[in-house]
Amino acid sequence: MATIINGKQIAASISEEVAKEIALLREEGIRPKLAVVLVGNDLASEIYARAKERACARVGIEFEMHALDVDIPEQVLLELISRLNLDRSVHGIMLELPLPERINKQKVIEAILPIKDVDGVHPVNRGYLFTMGEGIFPATPQSCIELIVQSGIELEGKHTVLVGRGETVGKPLVFMLLGQNATVTVCHTKTKELSRHTRQADILITAAGKAGLITADLVGPGAVVIDAGINEKADGGICGDVDFESVSKVAGAISPVPGGVGSLTTVMLQKNLLKAIQLQKKLHIK
Repeated sequence: MATIINGKQIAASISEEVAKEIALLREEGIRPKLAVVLVGNDLASEIYARAKERACARVGIEFEMHALDVDIPEQVLLELISRLNLDRSVHGIMLELPLPERINKQKVIEAILPIKDVDGVHPVNRGYLFTMGEGIFPATPQSCIELIVQSGIELEGKHTVLVGRGETVGKPLVFMLLGQNATVTVCHTKTKELSRHTRQADILITAAGKAGLITADLVGPGAVVIDAGINEKADGGICGDVDFESVSKVAGAISPVPGGVGSLTTVMLQKNLLKAIQLQKKLHIK
């Protein structure tokens, strides 16, 4: 039976470290603040935003919510982003998605100052990810790496198979894994004979967004399985891409959904805020 990787426990440990760093920043006169921009009345986005607010309060991060009407003109949204960019009391900006279709999402993302882009979605930060430069990177892929590293599992030299190539998790994760000196194979919807690749993995990470995709016959004995998929179940709950019950009997270690990757995303966002502050301090913006 596989060892269960406890994401909640790892997140709690990282959260303690974040709180200590924030306390030190406050001694310097810096009061870390995250500004979240929410357009429209998407219930899921509002729930996520409020969850972030509560998590920030627990570690001493100030939180500023900008809830905008669904009919707000794009230019007004861009003007708000510009004000937040210039506001030295705001250290991080996060744009909750989705945006209304009439708004140019990429234009708004590119308007965010890269050193305040705590979501790691600005093209400049994507470029730093490609070169492993000093940028801010997406929280969910970072969470996958942290689950592995914090569990004492070595990535260097390991054959890591990633199922999923999406913009949010899959593609950024490729470069993060390479940065850890893993040997990476990427599988996707056009991959033929998926099991031929996945069964060779020392570490199998899935971010395909398809419930039950990874079954026991796709996993090599003793492999580490990290499930970054999120799928809604008929009863309103969530599940990952992995058939947990069958795969846990084959794998050496496995992360559950919920209780795995998703448990770390908010605390990794907080770490991104701390990274943003350090970048701003280098530019004497604080």
